[in-house]
Amino acid sequence: MSISKPEKPQSLKPINPPDLQMRAIAYSLDTLIPGLYIWLGAIKIRIGGSLPEESYPGTIHSPIGIALVFPGYHIYSTYQGSYDPTDNYLW
Repeated sequence: MSISKPEKPQSLKPINPPDLQMRAIAYSLDTLIPGLYIWLGAIKIRIGGSLPEESYPGTIHSPIGIALVFPGYHIYSTYQGSYDPTDNYLW
């Protein structure tokens, strides 16, 4: 008689902390949550904002940038690109 171990459920691929920080910045900018956001390569600073939802796929396609979001949906940012992943475009 043998006892088998229950298999662990497969989860989504793990997200390393730098990617999570960049996704948090992208999510906060995308949803216009007030805060100060700075990303300079490996250095990522987020004062304010929010962690992204599990299903949020967006990212920032620029290695360097600064953004400031004020209440009332006023945003000042050096980043002018899209937060959508480039592999999901239909055209």
